Amino acid sequence: MNKVLLITGASRGIGAATALLAARRGYTVCVNYKSNEEAASSVVARIRAAGGRAEAFCADVGQESEIVELFDAVQQRYGRLDGLVNNAGILEQQAKVRDMNAARLRRILDVNVVGPFICCREAVRRMSISLGGGGGVIVNVSSAASRLGSPNEYIDYAASKGALDTLTIGLSKEVADEGIRVNAVRPGIIDTDIHASGGEPGRVDRVKHMVPLRRGGTAEEVAGAIMWFFSEEATYSTGAFLDVSGGR
Repeated sequence: MNKVLLITGASRGIGAATALLAARRGYTVCVNYKSNEEAASSVVARIRAAGGRAEAFCADVGQESEIVELFDAVQQRYGRLDGLVNNAGILEQQAKVRDMNAARLRRILDVNVVGPFICCREAVRRMSISLGGGGGVIVNVSSAASRLGSPNEYIDYAASKGALDTLTIGLSKEVADEGIRVNAVRPGIIDTDIHASGGEPGRVDRVKHMVPLRRGGTAEEVAGAIMWFFSEEATYSTGAFLDVSGGR
């Protein structure tokens, strides 16, 4: 049976590109989405049309109960889990810290920090060889913002990704002897529709001059980095970070 890979937030952008690439490489792909069933179904249809295996699973990764139900559904459907890509993430409208409130911060942290923690917990419970699993790989999709801070725009988002980096380091050491590798990819300025969520759909064009390669990256370029960690070439890599940020 094909290895089973769960990708959160896989109905669009980096998540969708990763799902398509994973399927081409022989994985059975679980496409998680929160609300856009049409987009998730489109990703599944593209994978199946190319001869791959995929299924869409609805769950809000900002809710612990829905995460547990998601992992249970995958386990019930396929009887195994071999990989997790913690890709789902949100940002709010661009703002300075002086204009942020606690409700905004909680929304960011629930999805970008608490959600990945719980997803990692559920993945470890199913993949750990000490608990009867077959081992596996977790890749967290962080951000170059965790290094750069994103002043005047998204310091809250950057801080949440900093927490994800720390999770990656700590968990990689905690489960190394349980057959699980944990790594992270840190995208930079990538041309996806997440920028519209921050109130500036054209942000890539505005800031691309700050990138040494003088352009925004593509979701497919990030997907390639994510899937490298699942390859045979990466079997000695854990607690590692791969920056896909154009040199920034």
